[in-house]
Amino acid sequence: MFVRSSSTLISVVVIASLATAGFAVAQRGGSTPKYDQSRAAGDSSGSFEVSGVQVDVRGKNAESARMDGWRLAQRKGWEMLAQRLAGRSSTLSDSALDAMVTGIIVEREQIGPNRYVAQLGVLFDRGKAASILGVGGQMLRSPPMLLVPVQISGGTHRVFEGDGAFTQAWARFRTGNSAIDYVRPGGAGPDRLLMNAGQVARRGRGWWRAILDQYGATDILVPTVELRRSYPGGPIVGVFTAGHGPDNRRIAQFVLRVNDGNALPALLDAGIERIDKAYQDALRAGVLKPDRLLVTEPPRPVVPVEEEETGEERLVETTDTPATAPAGASFTIQFDTPSVASVNSGELALRGVPGVSSATTTSLALGGVSLMRVTYNGNQSALRAALEARGWQVQEGAGVLRIRRGGGSAPTPPPAPSQQSPPIPDESGDSGNE
Repeated sequence: MFVRSSSTLISVVVIASLATAGFAVAQRGGSTPKYDQSRAAGDSSGSFEVSGVQVDVRGKNAESARMDGWRLAQRKGWEMLAQRLAGRSSTLSDSALDAMVTGIIVEREQIGPNRYVAQLGVLFDRGKAASILGVGGQMLRSPPMLLVPVQISGGTHRVFEGDGAFTQAWARFRTGNSAIDYVRPGGAGPDRLLMNAGQVARRGRGWWRAILDQYGATDILVPTVELRRSYPGGPIVGVFTAGHGPDNRRIAQFVLRVNDGNALPALLDAGIERIDKAYQDALRAGVLKPDRLLVTEPPRPVVPVEEEETGEERLVETTDTPATAPAGASFTIQFDTPSVASVNSGELALRGVPGVSSATTTSLALGGVSLMRVTYNGNQSALRAALEARGWQVQEGAGVLRIRRGGGSAPTPPPAPSQQSPPIPDESGDSGNE
C-alpha cells in the first residue's frame, strides 16, 4: 500500500468573471516537491477512488493515531464506495480491506501528540471491489486518446519543453474514475520533438496518424491553460480550454483564479478535474468521436492512362480467368508484451486464428503494450468474434483492438473442419483457411 500527498487546499472562493464563472483556491504555505518530468504518469485506471474521507482519531502517540485514522478511512471509504456503486451499505473486516486497498491519498492532515485529524482518499482494487459488490468492473471507456497538454505563460507556448507545471499536474491526475482512456507520454526522448505547440497548430492528418500509431492511440486531446499573472507572487488567472482532434475543436472553456502565486498546483489540479469532466460529458453525448481520416488512410487518386490512337483496331483473344479473392483488411492489435517470448507467442497465436493471413509486430514496447498489424479476411467485428472464441478478452475501438488473455481460462478450440475438404496444417498447428 502506498501513500501519496497532494496539495493542501485552505479556502474556496467563488468569483465572477466577465464571460465565465470560476472559483479561487488557496494553498497553505510550503514547498512543492520537484517533479521529474521523465517519470511516467501514474496509472490508477485499475482502482476505484473515494475522496474526501474525514477522520478524527486519538491514540497513545502520533504514529498510533495516524494508523488508526487510516484504518477508519478504509472502513468509511468502503461504505461510501458500496453506497455509490451498489446503492447499499456494506461492511468488511480490516484484513479484507487491507487486501483490497491499493493506496491511501493524504489530501489534508494535522498530526498532534496523540490526535490525528485528516481528509483522506482511498483507492480500492477495481476487480476485487466489483466482485464483492456484485457490479461490473468495466465502465464506459473511450478509445485510447493521446494527451498533448499546452501551457501558455508570458507569451510562450510549451508542451513537454522544460519542467512545465501543467504537465506535472496531468502526471498527478488519477484516472481511476474517468471514462477517458488517456495516453500520457512521459515527456522524454522523442516526445518533445513529436509533440509541441507547433504540431498542435498543424491539421495534416497524415503526420498526426503517424504519431498516433507510434503511441498506440486513435484520437488527440489538447487541453490548454493560459496563465495570467498580475505580478510575481500575486494572483494568477488560468483560462482553461478542452480541445479535441487535429483541428483542436473546443469542447469547453472556463476561468479559475487563485490569490496566491504559490497556489498554482492547486489551481491546475482543479482545472484538470473540470477538463476531465467536460471530456466525459462529451463522450457520453457522442461528441468525442475520432476523425475518420486518423484511422483510415484516404484513397489515392486514380491517374488516368492515355490510350494511344492507332489507325486500325486490334482484336485480342482473351480467356476466362477465375476471380481473385479480395485482399484481407489490416487492423491494429494492442497486446501486452512483458518479455521477448510474449512477442513471439502473441504473433503465433494471432496467426493461428482462422482468417488471419499475417500478423507482424510494428511497434515493440517490452514491459508495456506493443502494436501488431494483422491482415484478416473479414471485418473488424468478425475478427473480434474469432479472437474471443480463442479465449481472448477484446476491447474494440475505431480500427483498433485491445486484447488480453482471459483470467486462467483455456482458449476455446477452433471449429471442426468441413467434411468436404480436409484441413491443411500450418506451422502454428491450427487448421488453415480454404
